[in-house]
Amino acid sequence: MRKLFLAASLMAMLLLPASQAAASSHHPTGAFADFDECPLNTEAVQACVFSESNGGYFTVGSKTVPLVNPVILQGGLEAGAGGTTPFVGAENGETLSKTPQPVPGGLLGIVAPSWWPKWLQNWFNQKINNGLTGVSATVELAAPASEVKVNTLNLITGKGIALSLPVKIKLSNAILGNNCYIGSSSSPVVIEFTTGTTSPPPPNEPITGDPGTVSVTEGGQLITLSGGELVNNSFAAPGAHGCGGLLSFFIDPLVDSVLGTPSPAGTNTAVLEGVLKTGAASAVRASE
Repeated sequence: MRKLFLAASLMAMLLLPASQAAASSHHPTGAFADFDECPLNTEAVQACVFSESNGGYFTVGSKTVPLVNPVILQGGLEAGAGGTTPFVGAENGETLSKTPQPVPGGLLGIVAPSWWPKWLQNWFNQKINNGLTGVSATVELAAPASEVKVNTLNLITGKGIALSLPVKIKLSNAILGNNCYIGSSSSPVVIEFTTGTTSPPPPNEPITGDPGTVSVTEGGQLITLSGGELVNNSFAAPGAHGCGGLLSFFIDPLVDSVLGTPSPAGTNTAVLEGVLKTGAASAVRASE
């Protein structure tokens, strides 16, 4: 019953009459301060979204990369039918933050044994990751922000697709250069997250997410889901391309051999943990 009430609150937030466009610069305050890049200049936007994923991981092929640096997703929602609401990108264009994550073991794929003392593991892994073979992985939005799909009802009830992200993964170090990617803008990796239970093809087994703890504050104008977990383990990942610049003909296969790519559906996993906030656009404007 509480989940249905919260879902109704979100939908009511999206059915409020549109207000006039705000000024180009936004400075919301108090409980709404995180929504400073909400696209309030788009008159149809009825709700602001701010998500910070400060935990989780993604596995592509044979490599698992933990999220050790927070990833931000922000934008706005227009009114929509059936719980799916058109997404509008962040005012400054940074809808999905380009946050590098260190790839454990780098190109060599070497990590400290788990039986070592923790301090020794950390020291060893840091040396490997900071060296010439160290690699960072950055998940980037690979399509216009309008291609991001959010279903507020599914998010809260744990049924169906809650968030769909078209992405590409950039791999960076001194050897790989600046154009080494898995996926592309023309052929993105589409990850459809749920807070419910997945139905992946083998060999992956189903995993279950969690909507998290939900709180409604500011007179019902701010809904916060904390401690939630969005999951998917049924997407496919293509092989690497553009690695090493002019030497990509040689470097791409090397990267694929290290990562185990291309990897079919049922062999990859993505998990996002953190906080999601949704605020009524009218209240965000009023807080400035």
